[in-house]
Amino acid sequence: MSPHIVTSLLAISALASPFRPIVAQESTVLIPDRVFDGTELHTRWEVVVADGTITAAGPRGTVDRPSGARVIELTGATLLPGLIEGHSHLLLHPYDETSWNDQVLSEPLALRVARAVVAARATLMAGVTTARDLGTEGAGYADVGIRQAIDEGITPGPRLLVSGRAIVSTGSYGPKGAPEWSLPLGAEEADGRDDLVRVVRDQIGRGADWVKVYADYRWGPDGTAAPTFTQEELRLAVEVAGSSGRPVAAHASTPEGMRRATLAGVLTIEHGDGGTPEVFRLMADRGVALCPTLAAGDAITQYAGWRKGIDPEPERIAAKRRSFRAALAAGVPICFGGDVGVYAHGDNGRELELMVEYGMTPNDALVTATSGNARVLRLDDRGRIVPRLLADLVAVDGDPTRNIGALRNVRFVMKGGVVIVEQ
Repeated sequence: MSPHIVTSLLAISALASPFRPIVAQESTVLIPDRVFDGTELHTRWEVVVADGTITAAGPRGTVDRPSGARVIELTGATLLPGLIEGHSHLLLHPYDETSWNDQVLSEPLALRVARAVVAARATLMAGVTTARDLGTEGAGYADVGIRQAIDEGITPGPRLLVSGRAIVSTGSYGPKGAPEWSLPLGAEEADGRDDLVRVVRDQIGRGADWVKVYADYRWGPDGTAAPTFTQEELRLAVEVAGSSGRPVAAHASTPEGMRRATLAGVLTIEHGDGGTPEVFRLMADRGVALCPTLAAGDAITQYAGWRKGIDPEPERIAAKRRSFRAALAAGVPICFGGDVGVYAHGDNGRELELMVEYGMTPNDALVTATSGNARVLRLDDRGRIVPRLLADLVAVDGDPTRNIGALRNVRFVMKGGVVIVEQ
């Protein structure tokens, strides 16, 4: 590890003084070979950062450089906005290490939090400067505390949007088994008007930025997916959350669950495996985004024994590819989010690689991960390289608008004007 990385990590972690706030470094001029501004690629640009924000960006020689500014040459690199991960679970780790059931039922909370701190750091090092965490899966409101620790500079990590416990209908979620006993669950149960109103408000009061509901789940006959909440229950959750300014994300993989969630007014639908052209047209008409989580299904199928690139493609993967292409064809807004936690934190680029493999262009995938997710998640202060937005910036070797795999070659990370990684 280079001295630059060590120094930067010590600064941002503030280990010697845990509650010392992070302070942006001096004015900085960044000179890469290319700048992807969140929409398009530019060559021979430079970007100026001061006081935690972008102050100027444009062709070299046309941008005023502050006197005494530090100049960082990023030869061979592309500078882009920090990636915005739309679906993560910091309190989970890959299922080929420990099953979901065993993580929820058996792992001590302190162990899960310790893992999550390491996961947050790995996420930031991968160039993800903002992440929406969609449920602690049995770890209570640990995500709220991790968010605070990051914000206070106690530990490095992305800016977090958290959803706490998530909300499920009674009897639908897991872990399951031992019907005579009430097992700890991976989410919070709520049903009907009064219960839903109370639970939504309680989760918001405990620190949730987003409310996540499960519009369907694997509780049908023989474990098939089936709708859980009625459309009226979903609409009520959206109304109550919206009155406090919180948006709602819905887990949904069946056509009916997706239809109910869309008509109820959720902002994003997670997974969407069984989406039909009709449902995707409805989502497009309503401006509801799809977070397809391609990488989760890819990882789980490989955990089950599929040798990708050797064995024939399983029907689960082929069906996911078809549904993703149908969503693109319908004009559904796409949210970059891979359900990371099912697979390793820090491997966030895996989702973007699959989005390209399944039909997106590299440039469109990169837009989705930056300005697109900023728009979908209502983050007006980030996602583009323009003046007055947050100086959350990443540089990678190569040109990710041509080869999305270049995102794995992170050599520079800046968050709020503070250099985290410099190689």
